Amino acid sequence: MNFKSLLLLLALYGATSCTSQSCEKPNILLILVDDMGFSDIGCFGSEIQTPNLDRLAANGIRYTQMHNTSKCFPSRATLLTGIYAQQNGYDASYKQPLKNAVTIGEVLQTAGYRTLWSGKHHGVETPVDRGFDRYYGLREGASNHFNPGLQREGEAKPAQKRPDRPFFIDHKKYQPYSPDQDFYTTDYFTKYALDWLDEYKDDNKPFFLYMSYTAPHDPLMAWPEDIAKYKGKYLEGYEAIRTKRYTKQKEMGLFDERYLLSEETYDAWTSLSDSMRHVEDLKMAIYAAMIDRVDQKIGELLQKIKEQGKSDNTLVLFMSDNGSSSEVVNIPGDGKIGTVGQWTSLGKNWANVGNTPFRYYKNYSYEGGICTPMIAYWPKVITGKNMINRSTGHFIDIMATLVDITGATYPKEFNNQKIVPMQGVSLQPTFSGEQMTRSKPLFWKWGKGKAVRDGKWKIVAHGKDAPWQLYDMENDPSETNNLADNQPETVEKMNGLFVAWEKDNEQWK
Repeated sequence: MNFKSLLLLLALYGATSCTSQSCEKPNILLILVDDMGFSDIGCFGSEIQTPNLDRLAANGIRYTQMHNTSKCFPSRATLLTGIYAQQNGYDASYKQPLKNAVTIGEVLQTAGYRTLWSGKHHGVETPVDRGFDRYYGLREGASNHFNPGLQREGEAKPAQKRPDRPFFIDHKKYQPYSPDQDFYTTDYFTKYALDWLDEYKDDNKPFFLYMSYTAPHDPLMAWPEDIAKYKGKYLEGYEAIRTKRYTKQKEMGLFDERYLLSEETYDAWTSLSDSMRHVEDLKMAIYAAMIDRVDQKIGELLQKIKEQGKSDNTLVLFMSDNGSSSEVVNIPGDGKIGTVGQWTSLGKNWANVGNTPFRYYKNYSYEGGICTPMIAYWPKVITGKNMINRSTGHFIDIMATLVDITGATYPKEFNNQKIVPMQGVSLQPTFSGEQMTRSKPLFWKWGKGKAVRDGKWKIVAHGKDAPWQLYDMENDPSETNNLADNQPETVEKMNGLFVAWEKDNEQWK
């Protein structure tokens, strides 16, 4: 019997029976945002209003050392499959099917789950063909948040990289996708999810809902009422906001004296003209508004789950697919920043602030590129309040965690083809306040960046011929003191681990 036949039998069984054990399986709400920095929500140091996420953190766990891959599509593929992007074929491009892998949806269907996905899929396969019962969203990279398709009557021409970004409703493709004028990505991704929660509220299956938001990835676009909350608040400048965030992080106990504020990479605020300061203030206000809107919509999802009496046994996980981005996209537009007609990027200055206290940004394997703010909330199991966990984690751990808590089956083969074994370890011990036990190193490789983490040690480099730098992450988690010259034997040993990992991955090419 192949894996798809097994899935069908298990799904049929789950649809017709509900033992006391299966009914107690947790619902799961997995929330992923796009290009958001480590310090960009309130409970991780920000001034941005995120009361719903802050409430989850106050009644759950914040992780200070959870990691992505530093880039959108490898992170999403890794999260989806529980194996490295170098093993599932998404290490350099997203324009081919996943290989050597099963998805979280396919795995959770073996445990009788209703699997739902709303938002971005940075790949070529349609989620309903890879283990998801329902799908709505963008099957591509970034799009215009107000109109990803053709120009609408009475509106400016939408600023976009391409007007044919494919959107899907289940199997049906819309290319181009020209929605109604009330469309905004964050709102509509949530709207479809809320509709599904209503549609399946009396279902005898637990649900897995994957909310894959595209905010706050550029283009910077938000509703005027959300922007108004923040306009003018960022005229203090980069240094003042970054310092306030760092101070707040220490005051709330997120960081201790080991976490030094890394060297800044932003321009001096005083070097900007008055007009440029107001542009920078507006850009950051729109970025903040986008995050604010995501939090509002998360609140609506949580309220719906509460109304249905499912809050107590719903695990909520929140994270970002990479650090805040320094990339700048230049597309001609109507000049009205924040609206449908103008593509604007955040830029390196505010990205440096967003990743406080870490170094660099998206695309780098330093912590500013790979360390994500993560929250776990599950009232039935996580009974501690305002917990902080410093275990070293990675997106590969999410699959292992969900298999662990649901009793789902992770197969050895898929469609009669051998697949890569799960690479991560379960986070379940952290739900009771323990640290994760990790016996194997963690690896990163994207673009010009690469890194290895083994216990307290991390080697990292950026650039084709750049030498490895070495950091003691136990005592210097902000990567401020390069120890490579003092510990050449450690660098050599860890380089050997990286070379062996790359060689091992060759079998999956």
